[in-house]
Amino acid sequence: MKPIVAIVGRPNVGKSTLFNRLLGRRKAIVDDYPGVTRDRNYADVDRFDIPFTLIDTGGFEPVSSDRLLQQMREQAHLAIEEADVILFVMDAREGLTPADREVVDMLRRVNKPVFYLANKVESEKQEADVADFYTLGIEHIYSVSAEHNLGIGELMEEVEQALPQAAAIEEDEDITRIAVVGRPNVGKSTLVNNLLGYERVVANPTPGTTRDSIDTLFKHNKKRYHLVDTAGIRRKGRVSLKVETYSVVDSLRSIERADVVLIVLNAEDGVVEHDAKIAGYAYEAGKSCVFVVNKWDLLKKDNSTVGKFIEQIRMQFKYLPFVPIVFVSALTGQRIGKVMEEVDRVMAQYTKRVSTADLNKILGAAVEAHHPPLASGRRVKFFFATQVSVKPPTFVFFTNSPDGIHFSYERYLMNKLREAFDFSGTPLRLLFKGRER
Repeated sequence: MKPIVAIVGRPNVGKSTLFNRLLGRRKAIVDDYPGVTRDRNYADVDRFDIPFTLIDTGGFEPVSSDRLLQQMREQAHLAIEEADVILFVMDAREGLTPADREVVDMLRRVNKPVFYLANKVESEKQEADVADFYTLGIEHIYSVSAEHNLGIGELMEEVEQALPQAAAIEEDEDITRIAVVGRPNVGKSTLVNNLLGYERVVANPTPGTTRDSIDTLFKHNKKRYHLVDTAGIRRKGRVSLKVETYSVVDSLRSIERADVVLIVLNAEDGVVEHDAKIAGYAYEAGKSCVFVVNKWDLLKKDNSTVGKFIEQIRMQFKYLPFVPIVFVSALTGQRIGKVMEEVDRVMAQYTKRVSTADLNKILGAAVEAHHPPLASGRRVKFFFATQVSVKPPTFVFFTNSPDGIHFSYERYLMNKLREAFDFSGTPLRLLFKGRER
């Protein structure tokens, strides 16, 4: 599991600029699919020696002046509970404010590494103004300019030293790790309890790798499963931050540790924005998924209801067209067995390997049916392909022009692999490497 770094501070102090600076690019979930949430406030950062998940707390909900201090407290509470390292950002141009002082007093009592940043320091005069921040009694204030990349290197050298090493997940090929994620009140807890009760096996609680999580081992049809830390099992301290927001952050660790992610939707609500955020992170993390539409028994239905709901899901999650959909009632147990059937099926695809010979046969047929585009005036050629890993299935294509592969042709090849090898319920990763013949 990657450690979490949270950015906290007042509006307009440069939190989002720092977020993008540390990420190394402007964040977009996938730039080739319409309808995907693009402005994300969390991302995996892998450009430093220790990979970590970065959270920009300020992006979670609109800030109004009359609620400024309350929302800063909420952001700080979120960081205190979830983060391993906290970056508290202040504005050197505006100077020290009473709101800054109050949050610093709260962070001072946190038993976690906290780095205090004076941002927008871009001149000697502004550097001198930083002296005022030392009245907080903080030993070291980091003078930085996120916009101009000043002081960021020094900051990150010390942040890396404070980061805990990512906790290794013990590999056991015989265990399927399942995360149940979704917004509050969609029925995650009921689904979790029903899954465990349905198996008629006494749960075996074991300490998890997060601070206060409980993971559960259970069996179904003689197969072993590991229900990872989820909001449905994990007892968390109460936070005042907007509850839908917290559910997204709470899902990050659960998704990262899972093989199969059950994305629970509320049939009465349909698909909403926070569903897209949670599903988007599962997609980016490369996890196999199943959509579980809960409370289906409470919906008034006719012959077209199922079709319309499936169409809505496919429209909202165009980047997840391969994910199966199960309609259930966790309360009554209706079709709960179907959930485990889909878990087994997508896990089989998530861990599937195909032979190099079969892969290249499909590649040859795909190229013959639809020639690659021209790149810099010459035709893109594929020499051969091979599968290099699973979870998710990852393929390397050797070509004379890796940069010449348009995303539409990459999607075409991906669809051909899905058709040929039945890769359902799992994302695929296609990598293109150069090779001159």
